[in-house]
Amino acid sequence: MHNNSNEDETSTSGIATERHNMSAGTASLERELASTRRLLWGDNVKEDVFRRWAQGFQFSTEEPSALIQQEGGPCAAIAPVQGFLLKILLSETPGHSLHDLTSEKCNSLLVRAVCMILSQCLAPKYNVAVYRKGEPGAEGSSSVNVSAEEQSCDAIEYFHRRLEVHSFQTLSEVESFYTRNIRILKDKYGVLLLLYSVILSKGVETVEAELSELSDPLIHSTYGYGSQGLINLMLTGRAVAHVWDHDQVVGGLRLRGIERQNDIGFLTIMEHMQYCTVGSFYKNPKHPVWVLASETHLTVLFSMERRLAAPETVGESAERIFRSFDPEGNNFIPSAALQDVLCAADLVSEPEYVELMRRKLDSENLGIILLSAFMDEFFPGCERGAPDTFTLHHYNGLSRSNPGGRVVYRTGRAALLECPMRAATTDPMLTCLQTKWPSIDIVWDDGQSPSLN
Repeated sequence: MHNNSNEDETSTSGIATERHNMSAGTASLERELASTRRLLWGDNVKEDVFRRWAQGFQFSTEEPSALIQQEGGPCAAIAPVQGFLLKILLSETPGHSLHDLTSEKCNSLLVRAVCMILSQCLAPKYNVAVYRKGEPGAEGSSSVNVSAEEQSCDAIEYFHRRLEVHSFQTLSEVESFYTRNIRILKDKYGVLLLLYSVILSKGVETVEAELSELSDPLIHSTYGYGSQGLINLMLTGRAVAHVWDHDQVVGGLRLRGIERQNDIGFLTIMEHMQYCTVGSFYKNPKHPVWVLASETHLTVLFSMERRLAAPETVGESAERIFRSFDPEGNNFIPSAALQDVLCAADLVSEPEYVELMRRKLDSENLGIILLSAFMDEFFPGCERGAPDTFTLHHYNGLSRSNPGGRVVYRTGRAALLECPMRAATTDPMLTCLQTKWPSIDIVWDDGQSPSLN
């Protein structure tokens, strides 16, 4: 066994020493890799799309724990890794400066974040994809030079011919392997190798079953962005296509959603546009870390304030249910929906009682029931579990989306205003955050709202 702490000296021979062939043999492995390739890319992979995904996990020189995204596309893998990395960091070093981290500590956080993503696959064994460098058949070659063939239009085929898979029985073995061979994650194909490892560990057939109602590849063949199924796979370990809680039956089809409260959350501006509904399991994660989605990019929001991840109070749960019947954010529902709201909130919902409450809450017979009236009636004086003011931090891995091209965490001071109405705004960041905190307002330290794109 090699135990070389210098990442630049990691060799393929060291990897070869620890190689465990997949038990079903080379032919089975080739079939699995071919199926994984089709699942990710479809039948035709555009050279430009593949090239944009061909990057390693590299940290910013200005922000030790912030990963850099070189080009558009691979945020579907990079942002989830960044989210889990921050979840670990915030859990273990509360109140500590994020600027004092050593490169060794950040490498360790990267490995642990990757292992956390793999652990969600609930795999019987962990299949780790590795890119074999050097000439075909040259065992032990560790050349980092990119060959002329690899630079040519055959780069995609070249990459897939060079893939190896190492199988491990336990997550601790995977962590040790990555720690000894950190270049696997940090070299040119690190992001792609993680994607292949996740799918190969979970099993191609299992992923396909979870995507049962979809036929498109996980990576868009034209634009190169990751699908919601890929994002969910990285965040939850399940490649389901939707972001609501549990499964929903729509038009006779059972559409799969998020099955339990997740470690880190997900918010999207697409919910404001009414293209989807993000459920409580994503909006209220176990840790105050959320992946944020614009139409084309993923970024990460996080906070040191643990109370933002506190369990919902009874009143907050009821308010969330009420708002689910108010998709436009008007802070009222049709009077006719009261029985459904009461039933969903586990309140008395017998017809006679519902009619009595309807007349009381809609005394002027306007046909609507205000959120404020509903809360005053059923949950008077209910306190929030979350604080009214807190500090938020935002990460965007694209250099061009950061002031001065410096990938650093942006900081803002947030307040939940007493006014129950959602403030009108053209700021995409605020619009996205209002899907979780309708009355939120933020003042960013540098006076500019961070970019979601």
